[in-house]
Amino acid sequence: MSLSQTVFKNPIHFLAFGFGSGLLPKAPGTWGTLVAIPLWYGLSLLSLPWYIAATVLLSIIGIGICHYSAKKLGVHDHPGIVWDEFCGYFVTMIAAPTGWVWPIIGFILFRIFDIIKPWPIKWLDKKVHGGFGIMIDDLLAGAFAWVMLQGIVLIVL
Repeated sequence: MSLSQTVFKNPIHFLAFGFGSGLLPKAPGTWGTLVAIPLWYGLSLLSLPWYIAATVLLSIIGIGICHYSAKKLGVHDHPGIVWDEFCGYFVTMIAAPTGWVWPIIGFILFRIFDIIKPWPIKWLDKKVHGGFGIMIDDLLAGAFAWVMLQGIVLIVL
């Protein structure tokens, strides 16, 4: 069975692969983060405490989803698993101001930190395994991007 057949037949793989966005051949993490933007918009309609609670819950669920998919595929952190990008982007966008420019800036900042993986993100990515290992580097990249985004907000607004 091909990977796309596996992803579209198994609901856990379907979530882990970002509703199929992780199957795209080039830069699946970037595509996954793009798919996260409309999901973020829906979450952004929540009050801040509910947004944070939803982000935490989705991240906890993500540990299980990512662990299951990685184990079934036999690959520690398959590039197509992008649920971690969803959650990392949601972290980046905590308390982001309204307007069309902020999701774009958040997207760029998150992708920079997720790709470059400054210390300790790269260390965690190499040393921590399983679903938690898949999730933690993106959540931390999201936290780094959040700090930068909030700094920009303070300067601009």
